[in-house]
Amino acid sequence: MGCWAHARRKFKDVPGKNGKAKQAIDYCNQIFKIERELQELSPEERYEQRQLQVKPVIEAFYDFLGSFIPMKGKLQTAVHYVLNQKKELMAFLKDGRLEASNNRAERAIKTVVIGRKNYLFSTSLSGAEANAIIYSVIETAKEHGLNVYKYLTYLFEHLPNVEFLMKPKLLEDFLPWAKNVQEHCKGI
Repeated sequence: MGCWAHARRKFKDVPGKNGKAKQAIDYCNQIFKIERELQELSPEERYEQRQLQVKPVIEAFYDFLGSFIPMKGKLQTAVHYVLNQKKELMAFLKDGRLEASNNRAERAIKTVVIGRKNYLFSTSLSGAEANAIIYSVIETAKEHGLNVYKYLTYLFEHLPNVEFLMKPKLLEDFLPWAKNVQEHCKGI
């Protein structure tokens, strides 16, 4: 999968008031505008609408890029990036569940990236494993729309009373997508 936000950013990095870079940014903005409008559709409907609305914009964008030859600098870098990533950038058109950019995924791992230096202070393998587990629990809770504080409180209050060591299947009731967890811990 390619990322249209990265493609757009390459053209934003072109210095000055380069008209070609601005036109390229305009194409990317059109793609994102349409994607926002399709956001609430089912994956099947989104797929169909992408074929009708987004694909022609992308094809026009690639036609535009083929209409000139940038000789040097950041514009050349941006154009070559998008041309070399064509297959990856168009991959989201094949499945309505996929996104045009990976910004959401990058935001999800931002906590890990920011905390990277903190991991150096895990003075033991057990400490590093504990960090990994708690980060996984927190990020999974966020991804399922839970209030992390409520969720952790819920776990700390209820798990001590569950014999999950003897019956590991009982832990399924405490996973972020479990109905009772969703009822108790949803939202901000």
